[in-house]
Amino acid sequence: MAVLKVLVIDDEPGIRSGVSRILNNFQVTYPFMDEDYTYEVIEASTGEDGVKIIDSERPDIVLLDNKLPGMQGIDVLEYIRDKKYDIVVAMITSYASLDIAIKATKDGATDFIPKPFTPQELKSSIENITKQQYLKRITHRMNQEGKKIRYQFLSVLSHELKAPLNAIEGYLRMMQEKQSGDRIDDYATPIERSLQRIHGMRNLIMDLLDFTKIRLEKKDEKIERVDLAEVASGAIVTVQPYAIQMEVTIKLDVRSEAFFMADPTDMEIIFNNLVSNAVKYNKPGGRAEIIIERTEDEVVIVFSDTGIGIKEADRQNLFTEFVRIKDERTRNITGSGLGLSIVRKVIELYNGSISVESEPDVGTKFTVRLPVNTNDNVL
Repeated sequence: MAVLKVLVIDDEPGIRSGVSRILNNFQVTYPFMDEDYTYEVIEASTGEDGVKIIDSERPDIVLLDNKLPGMQGIDVLEYIRDKKYDIVVAMITSYASLDIAIKATKDGATDFIPKPFTPQELKSSIENITKQQYLKRITHRMNQEGKKIRYQFLSVLSHELKAPLNAIEGYLRMMQEKQSGDRIDDYATPIERSLQRIHGMRNLIMDLLDFTKIRLEKKDEKIERVDLAEVASGAIVTVQPYAIQMEVTIKLDVRSEAFFMADPTDMEIIFNNLVSNAVKYNKPGGRAEIIIERTEDEVVIVFSDTGIGIKEADRQNLFTEFVRIKDERTRNITGSGLGLSIVRKVIELYNGSISVESEPDVGTKFTVRLPVNTNDNVL
């Protein structure tokens, strides 16, 4: 239950007490709101007192009479506007010329409640104002989250790209100055390390592109019948050179045919990330297995490995954007910290779920469940 502060600025005690009486037990709810709203009423009899309360209490809503002793209502409205306070103002007055109404609207008044008003008229106005406040704050929160994400993008890019670029520059200068000799073979190690750094930067850029795409791109026109076994095989082929280097054996167990209506790129994102992780976080000589099985209502895909595992404390933030598990075992493993958050977002696009079970030094198992709508998904 959320509480909105309502400040009534009116020189008539009957108006102030009437508003308090009507709103004290009033509650507003809409289907799109995540909680109901109630009201705490504060009273002021003059514009000067109202301004003091506005500065100290920061009310959410101001019900403002224009004809006040001393400081007029329109002056209070200008004060709120100049201070850039996030307050919704409704004028309650029996005396308002067209000029005053136009000026009040320009200064930010969102509604006019004529005197005398009925309880229903006041409630109707408060309902509309509450809806405006809710939508405005949701929009503000979304904008702030967008700014936060953009800041994180820039932070990650500057941190993750700066270090490898510095390293590559150092290796090139070493070769330019022939610090290790005159033969190309003398620089095999710097060349190999430079290629590894470039590979890491390319992966980061691809992760960022995937992350942007699943947030912004419309999917409807790209949906087609996807063979998940074929996508899994493609992911295994992609990671196979690294698996050979790690001496990790990958097994694909397709227990039943599984075709799923989806954007093929989305399914590739899921399999490429989870198969790659099963190898990357494995142990030399370890095993990775992908099981695909169709049940009556869903496609279940299990990605398991015999790798280093994940501590329980780390599992809580595993799918959070830009979060990477850092310890002695993972410090030399490159990554953007976006892979699993991208996977989860893609899965959620299809109303699916992903869960993880893991034990340190034993292994990890990710289970992906994609619900099959028989009207849309043909097996």
